[in-house]
Amino acid sequence: MNTELEDEGVEVSKEKLMQDLRVVVSDAEELLRATASQAGDKMSAARERIQDNLATAKEHLATAQQHVAAKAKQAARVTDEYVQENPWRAVGIAAGAGLIVGMLISRGR
Repeated sequence: MNTELEDEGVEVSKEKLMQDLRVVVSDAEELLRATASQAGDKMSAARERIQDNLATAKEHLATAQQHVAAKAKQAARVTDEYVQENPWRAVGIAAGAGLIVGMLISRGR
């Protein structure tokens, strides 16, 4: 069960990383648009490198999104199978979790 929590943490970290990467890509594209009128060989070369790197980053982001989606579907499938095979255990776990959350909420007041 500990590895499940670690895997979940990794998935959350991947999702956060993908979200951050989307922001960086968006900012870089905006920077490219803002500097489009700037002339010079160095500026043109830098713009080309940035555009190439952005294209690569977008490809990696799409691949990572597909991987995370596949993992989420797999986790849902495994959870569904577990609940189908162990319905009373699943009900017990859910009831226990609800009891603990209820106790924690009532203490906070």
